[in-house]
Amino acid sequence: MEEVVPYSTAPARTRRNDPGRRDRIIDACLDVIAESGVAGASHRRVAAAAGVPLGSMTYHFAGMDELLVEAFTRFARGVSDQFEQRMTAATDVDSARRAVADLITRDVFGSQRDLVLTHELYTLASREPAYRVITNAWMTRSRAALERHFDPVTAQMLDALIEGLTIHRALDTKPQDPALVRTAIERITALRSDTRT
Repeated sequence: MEEVVPYSTAPARTRRNDPGRRDRIIDACLDVIAESGVAGASHRRVAAAAGVPLGSMTYHFAGMDELLVEAFTRFARGVSDQFEQRMTAATDVDSARRAVADLITRDVFGSQRDLVLTHELYTLASREPAYRVITNAWMTRSRAALERHFDPVTAQMLDALIEGLTIHRALDTKPQDPALVRTAIERITALRSDTRT
Protein backbone atom coordinates (compact mmCIF):
# COMPACT_ATOMS: atom_id res chain seq x y z
CA MET A 1 0.00 0.00 0.00
CA GLU A 2 1.36 3.42 -0.98
CA GLU A 3 2.17 5.77 1.89
CA VAL A 4 0.30 9.06 1.81
CA VAL A 5 2.35 12.08 2.89
CA PRO A 6 0.20 14.90 4.28
CA TYR A 7 0.39 18.03 2.13
CA SER A 8 0.94 20.26 5.19
CA THR A 9 4.39 18.80 5.90
CA ALA A 10 5.93 20.09 2.66
CA PRO A 11 6.07 23.82 3.55
CA ALA A 12 7.54 23.05 6.98
CA ARG A 13 10.34 21.04 5.35
CA THR A 14 11.03 23.86 2.91
CA ARG A 15 11.36 26.44 5.68
CA ARG A 16 13.60 24.16 7.75
CA ASN A 17 15.84 23.57 4.75
CA ASP A 18 16.21 27.31 4.07
CA PRO A 19 16.91 28.87 7.48
CA GLY A 20 18.82 31.80 5.94
CA ARG A 21 15.96 32.95 3.73
CA ARG A 22 15.04 35.96 5.89
CA ASP A 23 18.65 37.14 5.98
CA ARG A 24 18.95 36.72 2.21
CA ILE A 25 15.89 38.87 1.71
CA ILE A 26 17.36 41.63 3.89
CA ASP A 27 20.69 41.51 2.05
CA ALA A 28 18.92 41.47 -1.32
CA CYS A 29 16.87 44.49 -0.26
CA LEU A 30 20.08 46.45 0.33
CA ASP A 31 21.39 45.37 -3.08
CA VAL A 32 18.18 46.51 -4.79
CA ILE A 33 18.28 49.86 -2.96
CA ALA A 34 21.92 50.36 -3.96
CA GLU A 35 21.00 49.72 -7.58
CA SER A 36 17.54 51.32 -7.89
CA GLY A 37 16.98 53.40 -4.76
CA VAL A 38 14.27 53.01 -2.16
CA ALA A 39 11.71 54.07 -4.77
CA GLY A 40 12.70 51.09 -6.91
CA ALA A 41 12.59 48.54 -4.10
CA SER A 42 9.43 46.45 -4.45
CA HIS A 43 8.43 43.08 -3.00
CA ARG A 44 8.73 41.51 -6.44
CA ARG A 45 12.16 42.97 -7.20
CA VAL A 46 13.62 42.07 -3.80
CA ALA A 47 12.21 38.52 -3.98
CA ALA A 48 13.79 38.05 -7.42
CA ALA A 49 17.15 39.38 -6.18
CA ALA A 50 17.02 37.05 -3.15
CA GLY A 51 15.97 34.07 -5.26
CA VAL A 52 12.92 33.37 -3.11
CA PRO A 53 9.21 32.98 -3.89
CA LEU A 54 7.21 36.21 -3.74
CA GLY A 55 5.15 34.76 -0.88
CA SER A 56 8.26 34.69 1.29
CA MET A 57 8.17 38.46 1.48
CA THR A 58 4.84 38.60 3.30
CA TYR A 59 5.71 35.51 5.35
CA HIS A 60 8.81 37.15 6.85
CA PHE A 61 7.83 40.85 6.80
CA ALA A 62 4.56 42.64 7.53
CA GLY A 63 5.26 45.06 4.70
CA MET A 64 7.90 46.97 2.78
CA ASP A 65 8.41 49.46 5.64
CA GLU A 66 9.37 46.69 8.04
CA LEU A 67 11.82 45.25 5.52
CA LEU A 68 13.38 48.67 4.85
CA VAL A 69 13.86 49.34 8.57
CA GLU A 70 15.46 45.91 9.04
CA ALA A 71 17.70 46.39 6.00
CA PHE A 72 18.92 49.86 6.96
CA THR A 73 19.42 48.77 10.58
CA ARG A 74 21.65 45.94 9.34
CA PHE A 75 23.55 48.32 7.07
CA ALA A 76 24.11 50.92 9.82
CA ARG A 77 25.24 48.26 12.31
CA GLY A 78 27.70 46.86 9.80
CA VAL A 79 29.20 50.29 9.17
CA SER A 80 29.36 50.97 12.92
CA ASP A 81 31.08 47.64 13.53
CA GLN A 82 33.79 48.49 11.00
CA PHE A 83 34.12 51.96 12.49
CA GLU A 84 34.60 50.56 15.98
CA GLN A 85 37.14 48.01 14.76
CA ARG A 86 39.22 50.77 13.16
CA MET A 87 39.14 52.99 16.24
CA THR A 88 39.78 50.11 18.65
CA ALA A 89 42.86 49.08 16.66
CA ALA A 90 44.34 52.59 16.92
CA THR A 91 46.90 52.82 19.71
CA ASP A 92 47.44 56.58 19.97
CA VAL A 93 46.18 59.90 18.59
CA ASP A 94 48.29 59.69 15.42
CA SER A 95 47.06 56.21 14.54
CA ALA A 96 43.51 57.33 15.40
CA ARG A 97 43.86 60.19 12.90
CA ARG A 98 45.01 57.72 10.25
CA ALA A 99 42.09 55.45 11.12
CA VAL A 100 39.62 58.30 10.59
CA ALA A 101 41.23 59.12 7.24
CA ASP A 102 41.00 55.48 6.20
CA LEU A 103 37.35 55.36 7.22
CA ILE A 104 36.60 58.28 4.91
CA THR A 105 38.80 57.41 1.93
CA ARG A 106 39.09 53.62 1.84
CA ASP A 107 37.17 51.68 4.40
CA VAL A 108 33.60 52.07 5.56
CA PHE A 109 32.61 54.58 2.88
CA GLY A 110 35.03 53.22 0.31
CA SER A 111 32.44 51.84 -2.12
CA GLN A 112 29.82 53.56 -4.23
CA ARG A 113 27.30 51.06 -2.86
CA ASP A 114 27.85 52.21 0.72
CA LEU A 115 27.63 55.84 -0.28
CA VAL A 116 24.34 55.29 -2.11
CA LEU A 117 22.87 53.33 0.81
CA THR A 118 23.97 56.02 3.25
CA HIS A 119 22.28 58.76 1.25
CA GLU A 120 19.11 56.76 0.79
CA LEU A 121 18.99 56.26 4.57
CA TYR A 122 19.59 59.97 5.21
CA THR A 123 16.72 60.87 2.87
CA LEU A 124 14.33 58.56 4.72
CA ALA A 125 15.58 59.77 8.12
CA SER A 126 14.92 63.39 7.18
CA ARG A 127 11.19 62.56 6.92
CA GLU A 128 10.51 59.44 8.98
CA PRO A 129 11.20 59.09 12.75
CA ALA A 130 11.75 55.31 12.49
CA TYR A 131 14.77 55.87 10.28
CA ARG A 132 16.01 58.73 12.45
CA VAL A 133 16.28 56.20 15.27
CA ILE A 134 18.68 54.22 13.07
CA THR A 135 20.83 57.26 12.17
CA ASN A 136 20.92 58.45 15.79
CA ALA A 137 22.09 55.04 16.98
CA TRP A 138 24.73 55.09 14.24
CA MET A 139 25.98 58.56 15.29
CA THR A 140 26.03 57.57 18.96
CA ARG A 141 28.20 54.53 18.23
CA SER A 142 30.50 56.54 15.95
CA ARG A 143 31.08 59.22 18.57
CA ALA A 144 31.68 56.64 21.29
CA ALA A 145 34.31 54.99 19.09
CA LEU A 146 35.98 58.35 18.40
CA GLU A 147 35.96 59.17 22.12
CA ARG A 148 38.42 56.33 22.67
CA HIS A 149 41.05 58.81 21.44
CA PHE A 150 39.46 62.27 21.40
CA ASP A 151 37.47 64.38 23.84
CA PRO A 152 33.67 64.48 23.27
CA VAL A 153 33.64 67.88 21.50
CA THR A 154 36.41 66.85 19.12
CA ALA A 155 34.68 63.51 18.55
CA GLN A 156 31.47 65.31 17.59
CA MET A 157 33.32 67.59 15.18
CA LEU A 158 35.13 64.62 13.63
CA ASP A 159 31.85 62.78 13.23
CA ALA A 160 30.39 65.78 11.39
CA LEU A 161 33.54 66.02 9.26
CA ILE A 162 33.24 62.36 8.28
CA GLU A 163 29.61 62.85 7.26
CA GLY A 164 30.35 66.06 5.35
CA LEU A 165 33.35 64.72 3.46
CA THR A 166 31.50 61.58 2.45
CA ILE A 167 28.64 63.69 1.08
CA HIS A 168 31.13 65.77 -0.90
CA ARG A 169 32.84 62.61 -2.09
CA ALA A 170 29.55 61.16 -3.28
CA LEU A 171 28.44 64.28 -5.14
CA ASP A 172 31.69 65.75 -6.47
CA THR A 173 32.50 65.16 -10.12
CA LYS A 174 36.24 65.04 -9.35
CA PRO A 175 38.02 62.53 -7.10
CA GLN A 176 38.59 63.72 -3.55
CA ASP A 177 42.19 64.49 -2.64
CA PRO A 178 43.23 62.27 0.32
CA ALA A 179 45.61 65.02 1.43
CA LEU A 180 42.64 67.33 2.01
CA VAL A 181 41.04 64.70 4.23
CA ARG A 182 44.21 64.31 6.30
CA THR A 183 44.61 68.09 6.63
CA ALA A 184 41.03 68.53 7.83
CA ILE A 185 41.45 65.78 10.43
CA GLU A 186 44.73 67.23 11.67
CA ARG A 187 43.27 70.72 12.02
CA ILE A 188 40.21 69.56 13.96
CA THR A 189 42.19 67.27 16.25
CA ALA A 190 44.83 69.96 16.84
CA LEU A 191 42.11 71.89 18.70
CA ARG A 192 42.10 69.06 21.20
CA SER A 193 45.65 69.79 22.37
CA ASP A 194 45.16 73.56 22.09
CA THR A 195 42.20 73.57 24.47
CA ARG A 196 44.05 71.50 27.06
CA THR A 197 47.16 73.66 27.27
